[in-house]
Amino acid sequence: MRHLNKTAAIAALAATTALTAGAASAETLTFVSWMKGEPGYGDWWNEVIEKFEAEHEGVEVEMTKVARSEYADTMFTMFAGGTPPDIVHLAAFEYQSFANEGWMETLDPYIEESGLDLEGWAGQDTCVWDGETKCLMLLYTAYILAYNERLLTEAGIEEVPQGWEELLAAAEATTQDTDGDGQTDVYGIGVSSAGGSNMMHDMLHFVLDAGGNWTEDGEPAFDSPGVIEGLRRFKQIYSEGLTPKDAEAGDMRQLLVEGRIAMRLDGPWIYNIIKEAGEETRGDLKLAESPLDPPVGGTSNVIGMPSDIPDDRKALVWDFIEIAASEEMQQRFATLGSSPAPMPGLDYTAEIEADPYFELFETANSKAAAAGVDRLPAGLELEFNEVVKLVFRETQRMLIDDLDPEVAAGNIQAAVERIAD
Repeated sequence: MRHLNKTAAIAALAATTALTAGAASAETLTFVSWMKGEPGYGDWWNEVIEKFEAEHEGVEVEMTKVARSEYADTMFTMFAGGTPPDIVHLAAFEYQSFANEGWMETLDPYIEESGLDLEGWAGQDTCVWDGETKCLMLLYTAYILAYNERLLTEAGIEEVPQGWEELLAAAEATTQDTDGDGQTDVYGIGVSSAGGSNMMHDMLHFVLDAGGNWTEDGEPAFDSPGVIEGLRRFKQIYSEGLTPKDAEAGDMRQLLVEGRIAMRLDGPWIYNIIKEAGEETRGDLKLAESPLDPPVGGTSNVIGMPSDIPDDRKALVWDFIEIAASEEMQQRFATLGSSPAPMPGLDYTAEIEADPYFELFETANSKAAAAGVDRLPAGLELEFNEVVKLVFRETQRMLIDDLDPEVAAGNIQAAVERIAD
């Protein structure tokens, strides 16, 4: 992120000029977000703003939208130019670069003085940078199993698989050549192998279940026994032809709704996708807990404040953050966003009545958060884009050249250590 190309920098600077024009009033807090106008989360932000303004007479929050595709570059240029928004909204995987530059205010004194209880707050550990709290986690989601009940039943599988062995057996049983032309046309499981962060997330299911993780105590652990076993499982699924090869996560989701994949481990957003499936498959598609333990979980977006705005503005921004973190607004977050809030202990009775899968999402979130799982490997946040590329390179060698998973894991470890030094 630090090395913007000239075109992106110019575009971001132009956006910055438009955003900050006329927004210097002491009674106005500037706020930039890609969620403005979105159903659900955008509605929630509007309610937070309304409550804040009602409690702070004479103070307004000016919310401006920037497209997600341009967001990181725009925000980086605003900070670098000394004109950051007062209320900082960032993706959980990108705030680290801002914190590393010293641009994010340390929130620990505010948290202590206000008595805000963050015990059990899902994904909050991710907001700690160099031992200091730099943000508040706003969304944490865990993966679940989407499956085609008809395909499992026809293969003689009456229960949702539990554990790796049952998942593998179900994938083998449901992989079929239905028309006898020698080509597989129904796959047991959809796993991305086309590179990118989605491929690493899909691999992480098997790594975590095998007792591993990409990092341990912030240090690369790609050659640990759990990672090696996870790579072996990933390779087995690929080599046995149980998944479409060289396909993206989006391709897998499409094949799932077409009835051509029996199972897919994915985030709760898969629910909206299967609701749009055609009539011939919609009734067959169900959701259940991941058979692998712990489930993959991931932080999504955070809120914080700049370190170089005046103290009186910081006090106002903290009041805004406190309102967003209040029990009232966390409950509204769950209702409006149709997603469990990071605050623990909320009553989801109404949400569960309105959405049959809400309880499943909450259970999955709790399990992943309690295990401290995050898709972004701790300690490699700044290098993650490079790590993704080299993991793909070595995984391709493992799959195409039939490399032993232990050798592939060692190659990844050595490469990651070089870029992390």
